[in-house]
Amino acid sequence: MADRLDVAVLGPGGVGGFLAAVLAREGSSVVVLASDHTSSAIGQGGLRLESGRFGDFDVSVRTAALLSEPIDACLVTVKATQLRDALHRVASDSIGQGLLVPFLNGLEHVDFLRSVYPPISVVAATIRIEAVKVKPGLIRQTSPFASVEMAASAENRDRVESIAARLSAAGLDVRVREDELAMLWDKFALLAPMALLTTHERANVGGVRTKRRADAVALIGEVAAVAAADGVHIDPAGMLRLMDSVPETMETSMQRDQAAGRPIELDALGGALLRRAQKARIAVPVAKRLVDDLRSRSGVVISTGP
Repeated sequence: MADRLDVAVLGPGGVGGFLAAVLAREGSSVVVLASDHTSSAIGQGGLRLESGRFGDFDVSVRTAALLSEPIDACLVTVKATQLRDALHRVASDSIGQGLLVPFLNGLEHVDFLRSVYPPISVVAATIRIEAVKVKPGLIRQTSPFASVEMAASAENRDRVESIAARLSAAGLDVRVREDELAMLWDKFALLAPMALLTTHERANVGGVRTKRRADAVALIGEVAAVAAADGVHIDPAGMLRLMDSVPETMETSMQRDQAAGRPIELDALGGALLRRAQKARIAVPVAKRLVDDLRSRSGVVISTGP
């Protein structure tokens, strides 16, 4: 295991700020790629994490507008709604021998990033955490869980395992997998129903478990059917048990974004599900109703293409 990593974090919001903080405390060299406003706040006051699991602490990290130094990994932690506009901070030739590790919600971003960067350098990954940016430089992690999965191939396994080891040393629960598509679906199958329902209901997970139980059961079943057409088995009963095990006070990021008047990841979650369902000719009436309602409410444009 390498003694430390040279890491860039694109997007120091809730997830990115959390990862930057715990990796910097663990000993990795971290540079945050962000706007002038955010960079100034972090440069002046440092980066602070408040967490029941990891404690409250401050770290110093470097900031930059553009990636201009060799790195082992660039963690992409912007929202799906911000991805295209953020990539100018990481030129395709700046990755070098490093890996680009996106921790975005959805199913389609990995293929998109492989169309921009060398495909072998893009490593699919997921993170399960509830963390919010209170203000630039102040991150609050509110979930008892913080787990990461990364998909390795024969060509990059050593480098992926090195990154995984450092994340584990920083205190996260980490698993390296080989089944990239199944890994993405495993998170999507829980997140998409929770995000759509909490945002539609304007309630936390506990609220939708009681008020929208029938929709939750039906929606999980629809997701499982589309996943099966994608070659991935999702157990609906098991996924419902997972939803029931989530703290009732948990809020999804899409729900919080809607409440704050920010753009929501409706296309990356609901849109992606509808596109895959359309391709497989599978009816998903509950998902379509929720997406249509949220689209009308938010004005988000949903692509009907592949």
